[in-house]
Amino acid sequence: MKRTFFVLCVLLLASVCGFAQKADDICGIYYMVDPFSKEGSQAEIFKVKEGVYSAKVVWVENPEKIKFLGLEFMTQLTYNPEKKEYQNGVLKYPGKKGTYKTYMSIDSANKLKVRGYWGISVLGMTMYWTKESKLREQKH
Repeated sequence: MKRTFFVLCVLLLASVCGFAQKADDICGIYYMVDPFSKEGSQAEIFKVKEGVYSAKVVWVENPEKIKFLGLEFMTQLTYNPEKKEYQNGVLKYPGKKGTYKTYMSIDSANKLKVRGYWGISVLGMTMYWTKESKLREQKH
Protein backbone atom coordinates (compact mmCIF):
# COMPACT_ATOMS: atom_id res chain seq x y z
CA MET A 1 0.00 0.00 0.00
CA LYS A 2 2.79 2.44 0.94
CA ARG A 3 4.67 1.56 -2.22
CA THR A 4 1.59 2.27 -4.39
CA PHE A 5 1.07 5.59 -2.63
CA PHE A 6 4.74 6.51 -3.17
CA VAL A 7 4.57 5.63 -6.89
CA LEU A 8 1.40 7.72 -7.30
CA CYS A 9 3.06 10.68 -5.56
CA VAL A 10 6.12 10.43 -7.82
CA LEU A 11 3.93 10.24 -10.94
CA LEU A 12 1.85 13.22 -9.79
CA LEU A 13 4.98 15.27 -9.10
CA ALA A 14 6.44 14.35 -12.49
CA SER A 15 3.26 15.39 -14.29
CA VAL A 16 3.12 18.74 -12.46
CA CYS A 17 6.78 19.43 -13.28
CA GLY A 18 6.14 18.49 -16.90
CA PHE A 19 3.53 21.24 -17.20
CA ALA A 20 5.58 23.94 -15.47
CA GLN A 21 6.05 26.98 -17.66
CA LYS A 22 9.56 28.32 -18.15
CA ALA A 23 10.22 31.94 -19.10
CA ASP A 24 11.95 30.97 -22.36
CA ASP A 25 8.86 29.03 -23.53
CA ILE A 26 7.77 32.23 -25.25
CA CYS A 27 10.76 32.21 -27.61
CA GLY A 28 10.07 31.20 -31.19
CA ILE A 29 8.34 32.17 -34.41
CA TYR A 30 4.68 33.24 -34.35
CA TYR A 31 2.13 33.84 -37.08
CA MET A 32 -0.30 36.70 -36.60
CA VAL A 33 -2.96 38.53 -38.58
CA ASP A 34 -2.97 42.32 -38.43
CA PRO A 35 -6.35 43.32 -36.96
CA PHE A 36 -6.54 46.40 -39.19
CA SER A 37 -5.20 45.31 -42.60
CA LYS A 38 -6.04 41.59 -42.12
CA GLU A 39 -2.60 40.72 -43.57
CA GLY A 40 -0.48 37.94 -42.14
CA SER A 41 3.05 38.19 -40.82
CA GLN A 42 5.50 36.31 -38.64
CA ALA A 43 7.42 37.60 -35.65
CA GLU A 44 10.30 36.04 -33.81
CA ILE A 45 10.33 36.46 -30.04
CA PHE A 46 13.84 36.19 -28.64
CA LYS A 47 15.62 36.52 -25.33
CA VAL A 48 17.58 39.77 -24.83
CA LYS A 49 18.86 38.90 -21.35
CA GLU A 50 17.65 36.80 -18.44
CA GLY A 51 13.88 37.34 -18.13
CA VAL A 52 13.68 40.05 -20.84
CA TYR A 53 12.32 39.48 -24.36
CA SER A 54 11.90 41.35 -27.64
CA ALA A 55 10.26 40.59 -30.99
CA LYS A 56 11.09 41.42 -34.59
CA VAL A 57 9.30 41.04 -37.93
CA VAL A 58 10.70 38.06 -39.87
CA TRP A 59 8.10 37.50 -42.62
CA VAL A 60 5.35 39.58 -44.23
CA GLU A 61 2.51 38.49 -46.48
CA ASN A 62 2.26 41.84 -48.28
CA PRO A 63 5.38 42.46 -50.46
CA GLU A 64 4.92 46.22 -49.95
CA LYS A 65 5.79 45.71 -46.28
CA ILE A 66 9.15 44.01 -46.86
CA LYS A 67 10.75 47.21 -45.54
CA PHE A 68 9.60 46.13 -42.05
CA LEU A 69 11.61 42.89 -42.08
CA GLY A 70 14.02 42.92 -39.16
CA LEU A 71 12.14 45.70 -37.36
CA GLU A 72 12.23 45.16 -33.60
CA PHE A 73 8.67 46.19 -32.82
CA MET A 74 8.38 44.89 -29.26
CA THR A 75 10.88 45.43 -26.45
CA GLN A 76 11.26 45.27 -22.66
CA LEU A 77 8.86 42.35 -22.14
CA THR A 78 9.67 40.81 -18.75
CA TYR A 79 8.51 37.50 -17.31
CA ASN A 80 6.52 37.44 -14.07
CA PRO A 81 6.67 33.82 -12.82
CA GLU A 82 3.97 34.35 -10.17
CA LYS A 83 1.38 35.37 -12.78
CA LYS A 84 2.95 33.26 -15.57
CA GLU A 85 2.69 36.39 -17.66
CA TYR A 86 5.06 38.52 -19.73
CA GLN A 87 4.59 42.16 -18.74
CA ASN A 88 5.73 45.75 -19.25
CA GLY A 89 6.42 45.37 -22.94
CA VAL A 90 6.61 48.33 -25.30
CA LEU A 91 4.96 47.73 -28.66
CA LYS A 92 5.49 49.80 -31.80
CA TYR A 93 2.97 49.29 -34.60
CA PRO A 94 5.08 49.17 -37.80
CA GLY A 95 4.51 52.26 -39.90
CA LYS A 96 2.67 54.20 -37.18
CA LYS A 97 3.82 56.81 -34.66
CA GLY A 98 3.71 56.21 -30.94
CA THR A 99 3.98 53.14 -28.75
CA TYR A 100 1.64 50.90 -26.82
CA LYS A 101 2.04 48.84 -23.68
CA THR A 102 1.72 45.09 -23.95
CA TYR A 103 1.52 41.95 -21.91
CA MET A 104 1.36 38.33 -23.05
CA SER A 105 0.62 34.89 -21.71
CA ILE A 106 0.97 31.43 -23.15
CA ASP A 107 -2.59 30.27 -23.80
CA SER A 108 -1.76 26.74 -24.95
CA ALA A 109 1.12 24.78 -26.46
CA ASN A 110 0.94 26.79 -29.68
CA LYS A 111 -1.10 29.91 -28.83
CA LEU A 112 0.10 33.17 -27.33
CA LYS A 113 -2.41 35.67 -25.95
CA VAL A 114 -1.22 39.21 -26.72
CA ARG A 115 -2.82 42.32 -25.23
CA GLY A 116 -1.76 45.71 -26.58
CA TYR A 117 -3.14 48.87 -25.03
CA TRP A 118 -2.76 52.61 -24.69
CA GLY A 119 -2.74 53.99 -21.17
CA ILE A 120 -4.80 51.39 -19.33
CA SER A 121 -5.48 47.78 -20.33
CA VAL A 122 -9.19 48.46 -20.95
CA LEU A 123 -8.18 50.73 -23.87
CA GLY A 124 -6.69 47.99 -25.99
CA MET A 125 -7.06 44.90 -28.09
CA THR A 126 -6.32 41.20 -27.58
CA MET A 127 -4.88 39.06 -30.33
CA TYR A 128 -3.81 35.43 -30.49
CA TRP A 129 -0.56 34.50 -32.18
CA THR A 130 0.10 30.93 -33.33
CA LYS A 131 3.52 29.41 -32.71
CA GLU A 132 5.02 27.90 -35.85
CA SER A 133 7.90 25.50 -36.30
CA LYS A 134 9.63 27.37 -39.12
CA LEU A 135 9.93 30.62 -40.99
CA ARG A 136 7.75 31.00 -44.07
CA GLU A 137 9.35 31.63 -47.44
CA GLN A 138 9.38 35.33 -48.31
CA LYS A 139 8.02 36.19 -51.78
CA HIS A 140 9.45 39.28 -53.41
